Formats: sequence, structure tokens, C-alpha cells
Amino acid sequence: MSNELDYLSRRVAAGKLSRRDFLGRAAALGVAATVANSMLSSAVRAAGPVKGGTLKAGLQGGESTNSLDPATFLSQVPFAFGKCWGETLVELAPGGGVEYRIAEEIGSSDDAKTWTMKIRKGVQFHNGKEVTPDDVVATLKRHSDEKSKSGALGVLKSIDTIKTDGGNVVVTLKDPNADMPYLMADYHLIIQPNGGMDKPDAGIGTGPYKVTTNQPGVKHGGERFANYWQADKYGHADQVEIIVVNDPTARMAALQGGQVNMINRVEPKIVDLVKRLPGVTIRAASGRGFYPFNMFCDTAPFDNNDLRMALKLAMDREEMLTKILRGYGEVGNDMPVNKAYPLFAGDFEQRKFDPEKAAAAYKKSGHSGSILLRTSDVAFPGAVDAAQLYQQSCAKAGIKIEIKREPGDGYWTEVWNKQPFSLSYWGGRPTQDQMYSTAYLSTADWNDTRWKRPDFDKMVLSARGELDEAKRKKIYRDMGEIMRDEGGLIVPFFNQFVDATGKGVEGWVDNPAQELSNGHALIECWLQA
Repeated sequence: MSNELDYLSRRVAAGKLSRRDFLGRAAALGVAATVANSMLSSAVRAAGPVKGGTLKAGLQGGESTNSLDPATFLSQVPFAFGKCWGETLVELAPGGGVEYRIAEEIGSSDDAKTWTMKIRKGVQFHNGKEVTPDDVVATLKRHSDEKSKSGALGVLKSIDTIKTDGGNVVVTLKDPNADMPYLMADYHLIIQPNGGMDKPDAGIGTGPYKVTTNQPGVKHGGERFANYWQADKYGHADQVEIIVVNDPTARMAALQGGQVNMINRVEPKIVDLVKRLPGVTIRAASGRGFYPFNMFCDTAPFDNNDLRMALKLAMDREEMLTKILRGYGEVGNDMPVNKAYPLFAGDFEQRKFDPEKAAAAYKKSGHSGSILLRTSDVAFPGAVDAAQLYQQSCAKAGIKIEIKREPGDGYWTEVWNKQPFSLSYWGGRPTQDQMYSTAYLSTADWNDTRWKRPDFDKMVLSARGELDEAKRKKIYRDMGEIMRDEGGLIVPFFNQFVDATGKGVEGWVDNPAQELSNGHALIECWLQA
């Protein structure tokens, strides 16, 4: 049996047998689909990538306000396109840890305050200029400037000095941080000529594709960069193209009809149907991503913790997980971290739907009247249905929720982080420190719950500099408990990233860091001949 399937898998890799026929034969031999797919993936990878063609993605998360300036990246399309034309110092490895890119190696002083990054030689920008340590310094200085609007500013606030030392870049921190290398994987920190100081939206980077098309909210494209330094590993298609398709039905139709080769954000409610489509493969990965209901802690009526607690207790997480995610995730507990983080303490009592306690907390808050909740199709898959389901569970506690459905175009610039009660998504971050520093420090630009607590800030800094793992874990546990009971987050569930590929797409790598294989699907995959 094994010899026959090995032979057939090699024929698929050579383009002489269809995947469907292979899986049919495997099923006839009593081999489970997961095992057969694993054998097939191994055979295809052993055969090596196929060069050529145009790889197209139909993606949700593109807006007319998008820019090629990495500092401004907010949603999925800029994130994925940025991975095509740009590179950071390091990337997150699928199995954890970091992979070196523009940085060749990173080392630290014993106190974790001084970090030395050796910059790789021979890497070219798309304009022909070779990357230098000065470009890296300028990039980090631009994004860490207090006046910067960069999405990475929150994680870079601890930097004291940045300077070159021969072929190295030396970063000195104000306080120790054992997670420093992970910060450099932030997707905003694309290395640009002179750090993007001159023209940040030029779209010139070191990635496998040069930008050829940039129509925000419509289409983006690139052609293979002839002098890319890792051409054997990434950038197999001659061209890549991202078509913005915010409507989930249209996105699936484009994949099924062959107009695109991959899509993001497959709605969980249709996953089982999609699995039956010829040539379509579901790609699901669990990780740190979560879909929150955000409340501004400094804005009435959400500045009252009794009201916040009432709204948390009125959330039926199990029902949400079943009806919205169809089980493609796990229940949340009103904190932004889960067991995917290595220093997560799992001894918290799981918060459950309790309409009686919710009603009591609501009465104690003194609030009356309806509460406005904003949502949109682009917030996360099933976000409109999730808001309506929440409205029903709140009603059982005597809480009236008014829902406003916002348009997708402009949601991330006009609603998220602007309105006091709205639905959102977070892809998570590599470490707890980075997650808390990006979104829950008082000074964080992306503090989308307006959680501003000096005592909490001190805990973040204390944990960051603590090199004793047990002590650090205890601090994070205390932080999680405070946020769970007093913060502005309602986290019904942590999601799986559910993407899909069409016929002939090979080379997919499961990566729990973000959707679309941490945004690398277009540069890692190829079209089988």
C-alpha cells in the first residue's frame, strides 16, 4: 500500500496525476485523508517548487485609504502585500522562534539591555542599492520616533539608542527585554532605503517582488525581483496579484471559478461545504488570533466597571463558538492571551454566560437605555451575525444592545479605535510582552480599549525585564487576571485562521502566527505545472 501511494504521490508532484485521483485511491486503500494529504505535501516539496505563472489572491481587508507606507499598515491586504515586496530583520518561524532575514544574527548583553544585530551583506533593494546598517538604523528610528504614527511604536518605546558599529546595528534599551528579537518581526518594520525617511510609501524593499500595481481598495501586484537574495526559497511565481474582495460570497466564488488561486477569511459556517468542492483545499491553523468586542474604559458608559462586567457576563461564549466559528477556535476568557503563548498560566476559571449575574451587575452600574455596538463584515468572519447573537444573549439579562452595521471601506480608519464599542480582530503577537505593549500600555497608539492603568504599565515593564521565567510567568498571570476582571475586552473566542487554496497551488506552510501562512503564502507557494 505504502509503495503504491509513494509512487502515485510522485506522479502528482510531476503533474501526471490529479490530487483528486490520488486522494480517491488513498481512500480506497483505507488511508485517512489527513495522512494522504501529508504524503502528498511531502512528495510535492521533495520534487521542488515550480517556477512561473501568476499567483493570485482574493483577499478581504483592503481599503481605498491603504498606503504602501509600512507604518500605516492596519488590515490584511497591506499586511500580505508588504510580505511580497518587503522584509523585516527577522520573521516568525512556523514552529516558534525567529528566522533571520535582513539580520544574519542577533546577540545580547547579559542584562538583555544591549542588543547587537549583524546585518546581512549582499541584499539589494529594488532600486539596486545594497542594504546597509544605516538603512536599518533609519528604519528603526523612523518607527520609534515619538511623533511617529507607526503601528510598531508601542513595541519600540523601550529603545534608548540606536547606532551602527561596522556591519552591525546596536540597540540599547531603557530596560531589559529578553524578547527583543521578536519585536523586530513586527510587520510594520520593513527595512527601506534610508528607513523610508525620504518617501515612505515608495514601496521599495528587498522582498521577492517589485511593486508594479498599487490601486488601494482594488488591486495590488508585483513582478519577480531578478536580484532577490533568496530566490531558491521564495518568489516562485513570475508575478503575484492581490485582488481586494471584501464580500465573502464573492471571494469564494472567485476561488471556485479560478479567478484567484487563494483566499483568506473563509467563513466558518461554510467550511464543511467548501471541503467538498473539487480542487479546493481548506487551510486552517490555530494560534494567537482573537476576535474581541472592544469597550473604551475611559468613555461613558464603559468607564463603569460594573457595566463592563455585566456585558462580559452577558456573552454566551460556547454558543458563539458553535454558531459563529463552527468550532474552528476555542472559547476566550476576556484577556488577549491564550495557551499558544509559552508563559501563559492556564489556571483561570473560565467565565461563563450568567444572565442573572449580568443583570445584577447591570443594575448596580446604574445605566439605563440602549448601548450602541458597531460591527462590519470586515471586522472578522461572521462579525455581523456575532453582534446579533450577542444582542440576543444580552436581552436575556435585560440589557438592550443597538447594532449599527458599518461599511467595510473605512471601518479600520473611522470605527476601530475611534468608536467606544465595536468589534475587531487581533492576530496576536509572538510574545505576551509584545501583545500587551502594542495594545494595552497606557501610551500605546493601538490601545483600542483605552485601558490606561499606571500600575498595569509597571507590571508590563517588570515582566519585560524579569529573566527568571517562573517569576515572569507569575507577573503575566496577575496581569491576565486584572485585565479579565477590569479591562475593556470581551473575548468570546480565539479563532483559527481559515484560508483556502484552489487547484494546483502547492508549497503551503501552516503558520499559526497570522493568516495566509503569516502573510507568506504568495511568496512561498507555487502553481503546479
